[in-house]
Amino acid sequence: MSQVKYLPSPDWFKVISLFHNDEDGKKEKDRLIQHYDTILKESALLATFAGILFGFLLQISINTPRYFTYFDKAILLVAPFSITIAASLFAMTVIYHHLEYPYTNLEKFKARSHRFTIFGLIHSGITLYLGIEIALGSVLNTIMAFALAAIPFIVVYVYYRERR
Repeated sequence: MSQVKYLPSPDWFKVISLFHNDEDGKKEKDRLIQHYDTILKESALLATFAGILFGFLLQISINTPRYFTYFDKAILLVAPFSITIAASLFAMTVIYHHLEYPYTNLEKFKARSHRFTIFGLIHSGITLYLGIEIALGSVLNTIMAFALAAIPFIVVYVYYRERR
């Protein structure tokens, strides 16, 4: 019988472990950081938008025009509350990140961040709708202003449904 010697190949020294592979672990960590970063940047952008809109509404509610009716003033009370809720929900992604870091489950973080964002967008939409109604209400009657304020949202919905 001949004796066969097995010579190790260069890849033989790379031990692949079920728990840790330096190259794969680094790629996975980079991917996780990129996903966290994207979610947090999106949240920061939306929080900035909500903050600017809040400042605008606060300025109008402090310096209310004399021609505003009580109904317009009531809307000016609801709109800042709505945008405050939206800004808080957008900030919740960052707060949640800092409270729960380091993560072991990116999908859980993404799902919760998605919920915070969706609920924040709903309140942002309500605020934008009320803002358009206030603007139109200064020129048109209240019923007409409420109806026309829905047009931008209907257009966005149609574009959303027709996407490919």
